[in-house]
Amino acid sequence: MSDQFPAISTGSIGAAAVQTVNARDLHAFLKSGKDFSNWIKDRIDQYGFAENVDFVVFAWMGDNPKGGRPAKEYALSIDMAKELSMVERNEQGKRARQYFIECERRAKDPMSALNDPAAMRGLLLTYTEKVIALESRVAELIPSHDALQRIAAADGSLCITDAAKALQMQPKEFFARLLRNGWIFKRRGSSNYLGYESKVSAGYIEHKVTAVPRGDGSEKIVEQVRITPKGLTKIASLISRH
Repeated sequence: MSDQFPAISTGSIGAAAVQTVNARDLHAFLKSGKDFSNWIKDRIDQYGFAENVDFVVFAWMGDNPKGGRPAKEYALSIDMAKELSMVERNEQGKRARQYFIECERRAKDPMSALNDPAAMRGLLLTYTEKVIALESRVAELIPSHDALQRIAAADGSLCITDAAKALQMQPKEFFARLLRNGWIFKRRGSSNYLGYESKVSAGYIEHKVTAVPRGDGSEKIVEQVRITPKGLTKIASLISRH
């Protein structure tokens, strides 16, 4: 039989997220003379505890390699766990009740954990796991960042249609985004797009004179707005934030 205090977890009872205790762990700590299944059923009936109000039931296969029927487990609210501890009327019950009261106090006053070495170790482990997860996420992003840097260092600019393809966007959507965000505009009466001076000065856009073939075989000279590698990198980084 265990003399280790039952672990507190965050779970759901009804529609609320609350602190919960595994009933089987509590039963082991209380050192009740009854087997677990009869003990929990008797306590629920005797004291009128309600499912989805005071506790929830779930199935657990555990580590049984032979399979078989899953065990019936109960996640108890802290209030139910305190009451079960109190009615046990033994030293373990008294210890458990005080433990749950202290856990509730710490939940309401997180600063109290600073004076508890065991609680501090738990907090440090939790934050260490979060840091490891963040480092892993950064590592996943590094290839994308490197790819953008290669684009920025590349030679040559792209027309807006080709730039849209490079960013895996529909050209119509890409044109709309550039217009909406103040990258390009049209002069009244003109069918050609131009880049705003601020984006040209920043090196995001450039203008090139291009010969466009007509249907009759002749050519017309037009000024074409083009996205530079630096501009493509800037747009890609802006898109990734949304």
